Amino acid sequence: MKTSSRSPLPRGYVSLVLVITSGLLLTALLLYSYKHSLSSQSIEAEVQLRLDYGEKEDAILRSIVATTPNRAIRAMRSNSLAAGTVEPLKWETIFSEALTNANTRKSISAEMLTTLGATSAKLGNSGDSTVATNVGSIFSRISGDTATTGFVSSGLNRSLGAGYPAALNCVDSNTIDRDKLYPIISANKTYGSMASGLVGLPTANYPNLNVLKYPKINFGYAKPGDSFVAKRNWWAFNIGLAGNDQTLTSLPLSNRQFVLSIYEIPSQLAISASSFMSLGKYESGDAWQNVSIEGNVFAGKAALEGNVALPGLASRRGVDIGTGSTVSGQSFSGNPMAVGVRESYQVTNGSFFPVSQASESGRVAFVPINRGVDFFDRYACATEATDNAVSPNNFWTRFGTLTSERKSTWDNYSIGAVQCAMRLDITRRASASNLMPTEIKFQYLKGGVMQTMTIPVGLTVQALPAGFNTTAVAVENGSYTFTDYVDVAYGMGSSFYIQRNVKGTVNFNNTVFGDPLVGTVKAGYYGTRFFAEVKAVSTLGGKICVVVYPQRIAAYLAAIGADGPAINNSLAVNVDYQSGIGATYPTKPNIPCTDADYGVVLDECANLSTFTKGFSLVSNLRLYIADDFNTTTTTVPSNYTGTTYYPPCSLFTPEKRYGMSVDPFAVNFTGQVGSVSSDTDAVVRPLDSKNKSGAAMSASKLTVNLKPITHPADIPPITMMNWLILLEEKTNQF
Repeated sequence: MKTSSRSPLPRGYVSLVLVITSGLLLTALLLYSYKHSLSSQSIEAEVQLRLDYGEKEDAILRSIVATTPNRAIRAMRSNSLAAGTVEPLKWETIFSEALTNANTRKSISAEMLTTLGATSAKLGNSGDSTVATNVGSIFSRISGDTATTGFVSSGLNRSLGAGYPAALNCVDSNTIDRDKLYPIISANKTYGSMASGLVGLPTANYPNLNVLKYPKINFGYAKPGDSFVAKRNWWAFNIGLAGNDQTLTSLPLSNRQFVLSIYEIPSQLAISASSFMSLGKYESGDAWQNVSIEGNVFAGKAALEGNVALPGLASRRGVDIGTGSTVSGQSFSGNPMAVGVRESYQVTNGSFFPVSQASESGRVAFVPINRGVDFFDRYACATEATDNAVSPNNFWTRFGTLTSERKSTWDNYSIGAVQCAMRLDITRRASASNLMPTEIKFQYLKGGVMQTMTIPVGLTVQALPAGFNTTAVAVENGSYTFTDYVDVAYGMGSSFYIQRNVKGTVNFNNTVFGDPLVGTVKAGYYGTRFFAEVKAVSTLGGKICVVVYPQRIAAYLAAIGADGPAINNSLAVNVDYQSGIGATYPTKPNIPCTDADYGVVLDECANLSTFTKGFSLVSNLRLYIADDFNTTTTTVPSNYTGTTYYPPCSLFTPEKRYGMSVDPFAVNFTGQVGSVSSDTDAVVRPLDSKNKSGAAMSASKLTVNLKPITHPADIPPITMMNWLILLEEKTNQF
């Protein structure tokens, strides 16, 4: 029998304390890592949610900028105050639509889910919201504003404190009340005591337009911080998008305060048009010569040709800068709006980039108020039986009982011919084959109320016209010597023969005048000569024209007891093609103008110093400038920055030509040029000029000095308007 044995294994032990301690340590590390992971995830979720809310708010704000000018325009249309029409114009609706347009209520739209084939997806985004029924939880008037109700704090008749723009003044109760509920643009809102010292000029002298500082935006209608002429309508509000869902998100986001402004900017640049403009060459292909341009240029779209040099260029739809052309001394080999070009320029030059588009400026929109060819024609817009507009119309009472002249607030605001204080219309003609007018209508302001006068064009009238002295200066077969030009009448009772614009000795007898009333002893009378006449102009091929003599207007207004040229400072010359149909009624003029249409001649217009507030002429007919225009200085207005002052003037017509009797040898033009052409029209060449026969004037005969308007005293009575819509956040540095 055999036996064997093994040696025992080495002795060992297990330490429960070590095992437990190690386990606890590892568990603690795991828990810490898990907690850190949860915290990191929470922070990332909060950051992402903040970004989501930021992007949503930005989309909302951009929608407000795009929507507000449309609603402000609609608020100026007739019957916009009617039920069913007025609701979309309210701030509440504007804000609600902005929430919808920005897709605020959903992180992903139903349409996108359908496109992705994920209609049954379960969404866990706590940012999805049901703000549709509770706009008031997102938008509100600014904190501490207890003076108003509604969604905005109006910048009208009260200061909202430091950091807010200068307030406007208003005494019209409708405007005051509605400005809290709607975006109101109205001439009733002016600069007054609330803005004293906060704008560039005394508000007592310049209540409607004043000198403001251009905002710090990339759109270069002017340079940031530079002075420009405008009126600023503004409203302030709070937005707190996250607060509506804070119980779901637990995200502590404070409300943000914003100021929404609509700057009313009268056209004041050297060259401005909302259409496509070609700059640098004439239509003939000749390059511009003797052309000096100061300040910026604005165009809907612009193409620079040749070697044109511009100080600055602002556009809505892009620019094309050719080789050899420069903007602010800078040439561009490619697209100046390409990514990085602006930033590189500003780093290198340390100054504002001279080429800009409104779309590059974030919460900014630029809206030219351009009615196209309707701007020239009072009869292009409908007569309104009632205004009933949200934006009160302070033009409405001007017409008194002349209901045929009542236009909507919007037409009054945007059509130059409607704004004119004086109107001269061709109302009747001899026949369909004989276009010579037999009657014209003159309207003017007297005591602020529109008056109407019918003037026969022929030599026979039934009564002495307005402005005639009712005391005879001679009996039949007598004479009288006039040392100045006058209009004279020969007749009695209800029949007179007229001679206009005569001077020297006049014999009042049947041989000179004819016998207007056979068998009755007649007498001679005189009156201040009318400031216009209708005639066939032989040097224009017999074209029938209304010849206007602006230097005669002041004396004629005084003779008929009208308001002076400070009030009656603008004239619309139109054809009344709406009063009747038939051989003796004129038809609508053509645009572009034809030789068969009537024309307007501007003569005796060098000295316009009697028009202390300026002079404007608007017509839907071709204009011939037969004399020097506005070459005489007048008294410098208060707080004016220059020592020489010409009355501010503007001429708006579809076509202008220089000369009447002869073609001018040369034309020297100083001021601003613009166009009412729209984006759909042919390219505009703003400096192209024609002589009386319609031939293009050569570049060598044109000297053009263009410069911007920098003072409200240089704004003419009739001008085109632009809106700059700006939404900016109020911060401590606002």
